[in-house]
Parts: sequence; structure tokens; C-alpha cells
Amino acid sequence: MTRDEILAGAHEAIQNGSKSFRAASRLFDPVTRERSWLLYCWCRHCDDVADGQTMGFGSGARGSVETLREKTRKGLGGEPPDELPFQALAQLMAERSIPPRFIEDHLDGFALDETGWRPASEEDLARYCYHVAGAVGCMMAIVMGVPADDNDTLERAADLGIAFQLSNILRDIRDDLEQGRCYVPTDWLAEAGVEPRQLFEPEHREALQSIVDRLVDAVAVYEASARKGVDRLPFRSRVAVLTALRIYGAIGRRVAELGSSAWNRRVTVGKLRKLAYVAPSLAEATFGGSSSR
Repeated sequence: MTRDEILAGAHEAIQNGSKSFRAASRLFDPVTRERSWLLYCWCRHCDDVADGQTMGFGSGARGSVETLREKTRKGLGGEPPDELPFQALAQLMAERSIPPRFIEDHLDGFALDETGWRPASEEDLARYCYHVAGAVGCMMAIVMGVPADDNDTLERAADLGIAFQLSNILRDIRDDLEQGRCYVPTDWLAEAGVEPRQLFEPEHREALQSIVDRLVDAVAVYEASARKGVDRLPFRSRVAVLTALRIYGAIGRRVAELGSSAWNRRVTVGKLRKLAYVAPSLAEATFGGSSSR
């Protein structure tokens, strides 16, 4: 496949797979934008295979994480399978070398899900969120120009991904339970005196709200940490990252506001609201400090 063909496929993947990431990627400079699409294409495929979905939707047979590893390693070795996601990853690596440890770390998150793993503590939850999203934050930071040995900035990038994933977990608690998964730490459930299957029963609304509040608080902690690294990015990347922070943060806050009705339908951030987040992000990227959310 030529680069143009790979890029066209990667663009189609992000068009169909993520409204929020697609919106933020438009704020990157053209080169960074294209490379972010290449990375997204591989990540989306891995996520879909691990969950038995297509572009994050549907429910089917889950694929093998070990097969994903084998194909990914072939791509990293310069011999990618003739499949778009692995061609996209190989193309990205040819343009912006990403330490393989982050790629392996990301696949480790899918391996945890494959074994039916559940977090026992908040520390376990943070570790899981690093694998499935924090490692992607590190890869995106390198795509945006952060040196691979700038560990402090990469840690802030990992915190960005963790914040995003916590918001996703908050939004998808009910859907995950229906799929046989629960990412609420077991010690949180024990403190609230509730089993996962009881979370959405009317008599346990107070317990559910306490868990929601803890997740929202955790998102805020990781968002604040991520912001400390934003000023080390190129200007347009700063605007994109700050806009994404506001979009994902709004998801968590909206769930908290809606209470028990938050899971009646999927919580999203509308197009106009996403656009409204660009102005304060532009101001923050230009002048520093945290503008109004």
C-alpha cells in the first residue's frame, strides 16, 4: 500500500470511530494530524478485535490479543501484514519512531481484559488505564514531537490518557457490566456495600453516586497533572490537547450531573459544545493558566 492509500484508510477509520478524537485532531498541524490518524487506526483495530466490535460498536466474537501481538511485532520489524492497521503502524514508525515498550504496554491492557481481570484498588485501576490509554498518550506525545527520553513530559502525557479513560469508564459503567466487565475497584464496592450487579438497583443509588463522585475526582487529579506538561508541546498541539481535555472532562461532569439517569443513553458532547471549547483552549495555550472550562 502507498502512503496515500494507508492515510486514506486511516482517515476513514477516525471518521467512523471517534467523534471526539477526530474533532481534536483537526487542530493539529497537517503532519501531526496525519500521523495521529495512523496511530488511531492501529489502536482502533486492536480495541475492536479485543472487544469483538466494529468501530467501538456491536458485540461479536473477541479476537486473540496474542495474534495482535504477532502481527504488530511483524509490523515493527518492517514486515507488516497486508492489513491496513498494521500498515498504518509501520508507516508511522518509519516517520516517527516510537519506543516499542509503549506499543507492548498498550497491548498488555487488552490482555488484562482477555483474562477477565478486575481492579482491586484505585492503584490497579490507574495501572489498567495507563495500559489502555496512558500508553497511547505517550505515543501521541512522541507523534507531537516530544523526545522519547523526556520522561517527565511523557508521564504527564500518560496522565492525560488515564484521565480520558477514567471518563470513558464512568460513562460506560452500565454497558461494561452488560458485557461482563467491571472497572470499579472491588475495594470501592466493598466500602459502598454493593455488588457490581446491584449498582443500578434503585435502593443503591447513593452507593452508585459515591462511586461516580470518586471517579470524577480521580479524573480531575489526572487532568491537573496532565496540564503541567501541555506547555512543552508545540502551539497547535497545545490547543488540541487542551480542547480534548475539556471535551472528555465534560463527559465525566455530565454523568455526575445527570445522576441515575446518566446511563439511559450514551453521554456525548455535541458538535457546538466541542467548538465552544476551542476558544478557552486557544487562550490557555497562548497565555497560560487554566481558562474557564
